[in-house]
Amino acid sequence: MSKVRKLSDAPIEDISTLGPLKGITLGIQHVFTLFASTVLVPILTGLDIGVALVMSGIGTLIFHFITQGKVPAYLGSSFSFIAPIILAGDLYGLDYARGGIVVAGIIYMIFAWLISIYGSEKILRYFPPIVNGPIIIVISMTLAPNAIAMASQDWLLSMVTLAVIIGIAMFSKGFLKIVPVIIGLTAGYLLAVILRRIDFSPITQAAWIGVPNFALPKFSFASTMIVAPIALTTVVEHIGDVLAMSGVVKKDFARNPGLTRTLIGDGLATSVSACFGGPANTTYSQNTGVLALTKVWDPKVMRVAAVMTILIGLIPKLNAFTSTIPRPVIGGAVIILFGMIASIGARTLVDNKVDFSKSRNMIIIAVILVFGLGGAVIPIKIGYTEIKLVGMALAAIVGIILNIILPTDTDDEYEDEEIIA
Repeated sequence: MSKVRKLSDAPIEDISTLGPLKGITLGIQHVFTLFASTVLVPILTGLDIGVALVMSGIGTLIFHFITQGKVPAYLGSSFSFIAPIILAGDLYGLDYARGGIVVAGIIYMIFAWLISIYGSEKILRYFPPIVNGPIIIVISMTLAPNAIAMASQDWLLSMVTLAVIIGIAMFSKGFLKIVPVIIGLTAGYLLAVILRRIDFSPITQAAWIGVPNFALPKFSFASTMIVAPIALTTVVEHIGDVLAMSGVVKKDFARNPGLTRTLIGDGLATSVSACFGGPANTTYSQNTGVLALTKVWDPKVMRVAAVMTILIGLIPKLNAFTSTIPRPVIGGAVIILFGMIASIGARTLVDNKVDFSKSRNMIIIAVILVFGLGGAVIPIKIGYTEIKLVGMALAAIVGIILNIILPTDTDDEYEDEEIIA
């Protein structure tokens, strides 16, 4: 007879102690969190929704295999590739756009190879707490407008969902305390049913079993040069996401299993997805937010979510059901999940005792936040395509440069002069 873990405020690092039913429930919680974002990319680009869901789950399992099952990450459809996929699709066709995604995944693996040669320390030294903390804040806050956009479509539904999640997280005990998101989403959904704001026709019309429209990629130099260079910025985003996850679960994933493995896992998942007709994959911040809120840190919960997502992609009836969850309900949930990541960034600065009295530190933090959140865009022309540095990638690059070039002793010298005077 197995021992059942007594739930408390301590992190849960082995969901097998909870029993299979509770483990599946925790996985479903992550599925509901990631679903809207994962299907939005194929909706906007014209890719197949079912393929995106299936390859999202398969990509996550690939990532966990490569990273030795140590990193509690979920890989969903990447928003960074939306614009180039649309452009390449209009000019050459979606098959050729997916060829560019395959090459983008290979670029990830090239970066992983370079890190394996020169060592992750040479990369991580450019991400000290003074840079890493604000970058983590930017990661979540650049997604905040998406949360508000969804929530504002129906404030009643979104605020009820948010209130239930907060209430369960703060005041419940036992198993309920670690599933606040799924309870909040259920409450919001039931309220939408009562108010007759859900159209059930997609569920009744959908079949029980179906096969998504898998498709092979095609390659051309021109289309590849539109899509693939985006990987140069998403690699920086990947490093930021890994550091954010490390901050949440208090494990240094950049060193164990290492950036080499995480980049290979992300890149391979992206290339495999595109080989079967799916979009690029990337680690999802909203699922990292669930980790921070629930303190369920076992990577197995992400693998459960991956299997569930694959099933949803292969069972149109389930796909249709999840698609009926109102956007405002999801918006209410991700308001707190995105905010949790920002709080981890702030905690990174506090825990590492970053001195806010030093002008150098204040300048680096200020510039990272403004470039990351202010909507700045710096275009760079490479071959046939134009890469736009924006959001977290731009903020990270600017912060890294400032941390390198700004002297570290000017504040101390100024204070010494004041004392002598």
